[in-house]
Amino acid sequence: MFPLWLKIAYTLFVCVVIAVYWRNYGLRNFLWFSDIALIGTVPALWLENGLLASMMALSIVILDVAWAVDFFGGLLFGRSLLGLGKYMFDETIPLPVRLVSLFHIWFPMLLLWMVYRLGYDERALAAQTILAWVVLPVSYWVVTEESENINWVRGLRGDRSDPQQWMPKRLYLALLMLGLPLFIYLPTHLVLKRLMP
Repeated sequence: MFPLWLKIAYTLFVCVVIAVYWRNYGLRNFLWFSDIALIGTVPALWLENGLLASMMALSIVILDVAWAVDFFGGLLFGRSLLGLGKYMFDETIPLPVRLVSLFHIWFPMLLLWMVYRLGYDERALAAQTILAWVVLPVSYWVVTEESENINWVRGLRGDRSDPQQWMPKRLYLALLMLGLPLFIYLPTHLVLKRLMP
């Protein structure tokens, strides 16, 4: 279904991303849904597994499109519009680290193509929701005052120095755990279910 050269090239790219991110950000960075999807696509590609590909697509297609819009908006207007790609303009972050992050631009297209070829697996909605309900509490547990706002568990602005203050932290986490499946996964599920084989 997928050519061997693509499987090898993608796997090598993911190995580079893992090495670069681990060295610069540490292990907890791999709790980001985009990084989980990037790594989870390796077995989806090699095993040609429609469920895994569908889960990864549900997880990040909307978010990575928003990241790309934010990044290109930053290039055009000189400032991050949504805060998702703000770090791409932070010169304190080494350029190689920022360059590998450009995968957010082409990654949704790869996932959509994979889902088109493999077919959309409707079980992905429940499976990805369960995965998110594991990842979000773990992200909340590992995030400290000084660390990055992984998966926005401290607030939607993404700024670690300015966490949300308008509700109790655990209530916010519970709403995030409900909101992500309802407002990101479900709409993507409905579109993929309608458009994909």
